Formats: sequence, structure tokens, C-alpha cells
Amino acid sequence: MRYIVIVEEGENSFGAYVPDLPGCVAVAETRTEVLKLIQEAVEFHLEGLREEGKLVPKPLSSSEYVELQAA
Repeated sequence: MRYIVIVEEGENSFGAYVPDLPGCVAVAETRTEVLKLIQEAVEFHLEGLREEGKLVPKPLSSSEYVELQAA
């Protein structure tokens, strides 16, 4: 399965979350580190769902870019 991961850059850190897995988030000082941590968070999240006997949500989110003329 492939889940969309949203990465946001803040003033001093990077954050990441998975829209299809509410509560699955990570924060780190670098983009590389946050991507590693969110990968681990997704694996942990899905493992927890399975252990609780819950269904693993199918990835439904998608992404697109919108192009605009610069002002």
C-alpha cells in the first residue's frame, strides 16, 4: 500500500502527517529525518490497528498541483 504523506516545513523543524491515517504524525529537524520517522509511524500505526482487530484503511487520498501565473 502507498499512503500520501504531507510534509510541512516550519521555522525550525519539519512536520509530516498521513491524511488517510488520522493521528499518524511525525516531527523532526530535517526533511530526511521526518520522512524516516513518518515511515516508522505508519508501520506502528497499522500494526496497532491490526492488533486491535480493526480494519486497515485503504489509501484514498491523492495529490495534484495547481499551476498559477506568478504576479
